[in-house]
Amino acid sequence: MSGTVPMDDELAVVEGPLDWDEFTARYWDRRPVLIKAVAPAPFEAGEVFAATALGTRPPGPYLMPPNAQFAVGRFQQSEPADWFPRPADGGFDGYRRRLEGELAAFSAERRYALVVHAFHAFHVGQWERQRAFFAPLWERTGLPVSGAITTLFHGNYEHTPVGVHRDRFATFLFALAGRKRMRFWRDCPWTEPVTTKLDYRPYLDASFTAEPEPGDLLYWPARYYHVGESVDGGAATSVNVGVPREAHRAVYDVDDLLLGRDPDAMVDPDAALVRLPAATAPLSVPALPADGALPEALEQTLRVFRSYGEPELMWERVAALALRTWSAAGLCPVPPPDAPRPLDDTTAVRGRTGVLYEPVDGALLCAANGHLLRSELTHSQLGLLLGGLADPEPVTVRELLAPLPPAAHPEARRLLEALESFRALSREQ
Repeated sequence: MSGTVPMDDELAVVEGPLDWDEFTARYWDRRPVLIKAVAPAPFEAGEVFAATALGTRPPGPYLMPPNAQFAVGRFQQSEPADWFPRPADGGFDGYRRRLEGELAAFSAERRYALVVHAFHAFHVGQWERQRAFFAPLWERTGLPVSGAITTLFHGNYEHTPVGVHRDRFATFLFALAGRKRMRFWRDCPWTEPVTTKLDYRPYLDASFTAEPEPGDLLYWPARYYHVGESVDGGAATSVNVGVPREAHRAVYDVDDLLLGRDPDAMVDPDAALVRLPAATAPLSVPALPADGALPEALEQTLRVFRSYGEPELMWERVAALALRTWSAAGLCPVPPPDAPRPLDDTTAVRGRTGVLYEPVDGALLCAANGHLLRSELTHSQLGLLLGGLADPEPVTVRELLAPLPPAAHPEARRLLEALESFRALSREQ
């Protein structure tokens, strides 16, 4: 990055390529920066549209997708109708043209907003591209333990549907198509006890703006209030990656440990209710039972927490959560695994990504790309198997199994098949 130019005393504009050392030293958690013409790009238009079309499929004719929102003007829609992209649209331009007809038949309002949360999990190539792009940042700042979130914004909306707001995330916005203006305030511009503002015209003078062009990357720290705006009423498409930086709640971690992180959770954790079950029995009782038993309300709560008294079980849960998080590179949820396929002795395979593992209660937990399995291989047997996959040249399954005792071959083959389904290795055609 070079050619830093201050703008409005807050925004810096620099030319690519992106230098992560300079970025973390000068801008991370400090000030917004617009990086021009980032290459390689973290997102590609075809992959983004494919993920959007898949991720916005309604679960029923009258049910909205749980991770998507669609607004016409300022009004959120409560039924899917024909608002969401279809593969037949061919891309965001085709989707926009189809929507113009849908909106004309619906109302006089022509402005719309499509927002899709955590949509990176719907396209493997996109997830891998995003993971590779941000890996150098995690090396310098640490992995986001509770996971970065990815959100698509598309439309010609007047401004972000929620208005001016502040997130607990540091945000990277990658401009994919069209023109979009981001408006910022260093401090909250209003004094009323509210968290968002739809009508922010009285505060425009205190703001500063950035207008990323397609291929640009815009970053701002979590403390900045902001809103996205349409430029000249045209449609724009962008992808935001939010990295948790403030107000992390320990209840998220407790919830994950006790119940397990739900791989199907497709929304921002802030929007989800805590999953620990609530007590259904009344807490107040006339007196404690004569036999000394706890009131049913307390007994219900304790049943959830009793696993804390089982160190081996809790260690396995901690290890599983850590392995999933680290192998996913902070991008959860992850794309689902492929269906396992048999690997015969003559099949040649090549390792694609690292495999993490941890011993637990006489077995090994193995993780790759956010997916986990339990293996009965010994530590040394697993080391031999993974060592064979570390060779940059393809290697046959027979060659991988040769150093292992014959009794371990079925389990090793099962592990290899699972790793292929996790996309940690690929077979050579």
